[in-house]
Amino acid sequence: MATEVKVPVLPESVSDATIATWHKKVGDAVKRDENLVDLETDKVVLEVPSPVDGVLKDIKFDTGATVTSQQLLAVIEEGAAAAAKPEADKAESGGKAAKPAAATEQAQPKAEAAKATAPAPTRAGSDAGTELPPGARFTAAKEGIDPSQVTGTGRRGAVTKQDLLEYARSGGAGNAGGARPEQRVPMTRIRQRIAERLMHSKESIAMLTSFNEVNLREVMALRKQAGEAFEKAHGIKLGFMSFFAKAAANALQRYPVVNASVDGSDIIYHGYSDISVAISTDRGLVTPVLRNVERMSFAEVEQGIAGYAKAAREGGLKLEDLQGGTFTITNGGTFGSLFSTPIVNPPQSAILGMHAIKERAIVENGQVVVAPMMYIALSYDHRIIDGKDAVLFLVDIKNQLENPGRMLLGM
Repeated sequence: MATEVKVPVLPESVSDATIATWHKKVGDAVKRDENLVDLETDKVVLEVPSPVDGVLKDIKFDTGATVTSQQLLAVIEEGAAAAAKPEADKAESGGKAAKPAAATEQAQPKAEAAKATAPAPTRAGSDAGTELPPGARFTAAKEGIDPSQVTGTGRRGAVTKQDLLEYARSGGAGNAGGARPEQRVPMTRIRQRIAERLMHSKESIAMLTSFNEVNLREVMALRKQAGEAFEKAHGIKLGFMSFFAKAAANALQRYPVVNASVDGSDIIYHGYSDISVAISTDRGLVTPVLRNVERMSFAEVEQGIAGYAKAAREGGLKLEDLQGGTFTITNGGTFGSLFSTPIVNPPQSAILGMHAIKERAIVENGQVVVAPMMYIALSYDHRIIDGKDAVLFLVDIKNQLENPGRMLLGM
C-alpha cells in the first residue's frame, strides 16, 4: 500500500519552506518516525518523519526546492522492506545482467567476511554532500571542502562537522590546502531572514546604545556557595544567565517603556516579561522566548535556557518557540567579546548585551582592588525610550546583580 508524505501544515507567518537535506534515497528502507527530510523555513528547520515502515518509492522534490503546506514530498510503499535490496542492487548495477550463480555464491562468503572486518569509518560516497547534517554542510561550504573526499566517522559512515574540521586542519582540499580558493554558496533561508531583520532594524529604528559595568563578585560568591546544592536540588547548574534574566524581568516591571513596542502611532505596553534569549548555532542566531520570566524561579530559567540551547543545536526548535518576545538578552561574552552594541530585535524596543567577565582594578572605599567586572550594554529604540529611562534601567540591573541577596528577596 502506498503512503503519501506531505509537507507539514506551516503557520500563517510562514508561507513556504526549502528542502534542506534528504536523509533517504529512493529504494531505501525506512522505519516509522525516522526522519526523512529536513525543511528549512525562515526561522527553524523542520523534520519530516516517516508515517510508516516501508520503502521510499518516490521523491517529488530535490534538495533546494521550495515547497508549501501539504504539498506531496514523497511516496512510501508500506511493508515493502524485503524488496528494497534487489531494487537497490539493480539500480547500482545500472541494469546490467546478474552475475552467474556460481560466481555469486563464491563471492558471497568473501563479501560477508569483508563486511565483518570492515573498520567503522568509511569513505563518504558521492551522495555525501546531500546527506550532511546542517552543521557539517555549513562547514563544508565555508571551508570549500568536497565531502566525498572526507572519511566519515559518524553513524553509518556519515561525515560530521568534526571530520570536516580535522580534514581542513590536516591540509586537505579547500581553504586549508588551496592557494586562493573561492566558492559561491547561497545563503540559507535562516541566514537570509536574519539579514532582512537586521537591515529592517537599522533602517526603521532610531537606535542608541548606553553602557554600564557590573561587579559580579557577589554573584560569583553566591554561585560558589549554593551551586552544588542548587544542582542537586534541580538537576541543572546555576549559571549567570538566570541572574541576568531575573534582573531584567524585575527591571522591566519598574521601567515598562523598555518592555514596550511600537505599532504604527501607538505604543503597546506589555504587562509580562517574555524574554528572548539569543543562542548561536551553526545555521545562525536564534532567539527562543522564555515566557513570563517575572514569575519563573532561577531553576526554571536555567532549565528553559538549557532546553532551548539543546533544541537549537539539534534542529528541534518549534516555530512557536521563536514567536513573540518583549525583550532580548544576548551574551557575546561566551565568545570572548568585551564590548559591543547589540542590534534591537523588532518589534521589541530594547536588547541587553552581556560580555566577558574580566578581572579589573577598581576603586572601593578609597582602595584599589581587583574585581570580576563585566560591561553591559542596552541598545534601545530612542523613538519611545528616552536616555534617562535607558540609563536608569541599566543602573537597576547593575544594583540587582551587585546585591543578589536583595534580588532573590524581590527587592
